[in-house]
Amino acid sequence: MNIQSIKQRFEIIGNSPLLNRAIEIASQVAPTDITVLITGESGVGKEVFPKIIHQLSARKHGPYIAINCGAIPEGTIDSELFGHEKGSFTDAHESRKGYFEVANNGTIFLDEVAELPLSTQVRLLRVLESGEFMKVGSSKAVKTNVRVVAATNVDILQAIQKGKFREDLYYRLNSVPISVPSLKDRKQDIDLLFRRFASDFAEKYHMPSLQLEEQARQYLTNYHWQGNVRQLKNITEQISIIERDRDITLETLVKYLPEINHRELPVLVDKSDTSQGFSERELLYKVLFDMKQDIHDLKKIIAEITQTTGMNANINHKQKTFINKYNQDFDAFIDEDKEFEVQNAYDEKSFHEPTKNIIEAEEILSLQKKEMDLIKKAVEKYKGKRKKAAAELGISERTLYRKLKEFEINI
Repeated sequence: MNIQSIKQRFEIIGNSPLLNRAIEIASQVAPTDITVLITGESGVGKEVFPKIIHQLSARKHGPYIAINCGAIPEGTIDSELFGHEKGSFTDAHESRKGYFEVANNGTIFLDEVAELPLSTQVRLLRVLESGEFMKVGSSKAVKTNVRVVAATNVDILQAIQKGKFREDLYYRLNSVPISVPSLKDRKQDIDLLFRRFASDFAEKYHMPSLQLEEQARQYLTNYHWQGNVRQLKNITEQISIIERDRDITLETLVKYLPEINHRELPVLVDKSDTSQGFSERELLYKVLFDMKQDIHDLKKIIAEITQTTGMNANINHKQKTFINKYNQDFDAFIDEDKEFEVQNAYDEKSFHEPTKNIIEAEEILSLQKKEMDLIKKAVEKYKGKRKKAAAELGISERTLYRKLKEFEINI
């Protein structure tokens, strides 16, 4: 069966090369009994691939059981999977078959397999290696002929490092890996999916189908879908039910999409204490206030130098520390290509009262003038030797070179 036929049979929407590759692997591995591990973010549609594997295999007439391992309590999961004998624990009033016994000659899909307790992982490993298991409360081995397909949205290698998943089980499950792409990796399919969902909901709720205007379509395509296909379907249903106007504009669309948490901007985070829960804006406030204090301290020092020495005295250690910190703060933004437009930030309405008067324009100009005078004095004192002038000022030679260009000082 070719890929297009599989898509039609299992109602898979999309033409992404990554999606096609995942379907191709599933169809190729289906006729075998090899264990398959399906990985991908939550909401990408991993659950359809075990169905493809089962239906295209020789086991298609046997049982197919899908189990969400994360939804079964730890205390009962062994009983659910492998069964139990009468009296093996409280409320075990009669013997019970587990899923592995019921699914004999069929396929078991273990969704969220990384949520299995370590003790259950040992039992599962034995089933995969020998086809045998023991019921809870029994000492007799039971044989089963089951094909196992597992799935997870967890980084299992990281879970192994943390001691939460057995490495031997991982390699036994991962005989053939299938990676299901997220929506951000198959953007060309987003519009197709939206139109399909809109059509389905229009039929379900007996109403005209939604139509996206061009700007709305572009926004939909570029949105960071953290919930993937599941989130897109949910949003489409909400709009279909609530909006009377079937032509969806950008303004209408954004009302249903949560603010994107995925940022491209750099954020300074103290990893030693994540309990504070600072937002990016709060961190930005902190940087601005720290810089404000540094600049005011530097201004006082320069004023003292001006009054007491006529700008000719050497800068002591404390003064060098403040000046050096001031320049390093700005170098960090400039040298690492993190441009920081302070003046624009002051004009943002979101800053309101706490930041609107952080630095007065005249203070900036006054500070720059005094800074330029200091640099000129140092350069003249050492007759254009930048290394010695930089040491005198307590800044790096690179910073001095940038300041010379900024203030158009020729040496």
